[in-house]
Amino acid sequence: MGSTGAGAVAADDVARDTDPLPPLNVVLVREGGDWSAFANPASAVARAATALAAHPQCRLPGARQASIVLGNDALLARLNGAYRGRQGATNVLSFPYQRPVGGGEEDYLGDVVLAAETVAREAAAAGIAPTAHLQHLVVHGLLHLLGHRHDSDAEAEAMEAMESAILAAIGVADPHRAY
Repeated sequence: MGSTGAGAVAADDVARDTDPLPPLNVVLVREGGDWSAFANPASAVARAATALAAHPQCRLPGARQASIVLGNDALLARLNGAYRGRQGATNVLSFPYQRPVGGGEEDYLGDVVLAAETVAREAAAAGIAPTAHLQHLVVHGLLHLLGHRHDSDAEAEAMEAMESAILAAIGVADPHRAY
């Protein structure tokens, strides 16, 4: 994917009451979409990533990195069709890094891609702040990069509980009660 603007965002602005943790650094890539409805998306993404890295079930064995791509419905529709065989845009897609046999980047988790129009539309329909919904979807996407799934009811409940706890750490209301 080409970048219309990228920057490293150190996810380190959430207070922790435990030993220092290895960082989860996110690289923010702006691919398109109107993100003006979201209050400081770079900071929102960094706070969500930091809260995830601080969660006990998400502790990382060393410094890790992920890309968060701020895109639009057209991009997500193309990716959704190409990789999931589904038509239309979706709010978030996660692409875990596939390490080649015998090597690859050990610290890279993968990419999380979001669609501005869908995220804003869903937030408006749910009556929640667009930035809070963005943070929920960033956490959701990053959990997928860490291997969490929601294919069964039990997996979905576990993943939702982690999302709720992670978001509570940065003052975001429980998204599973708000929707």
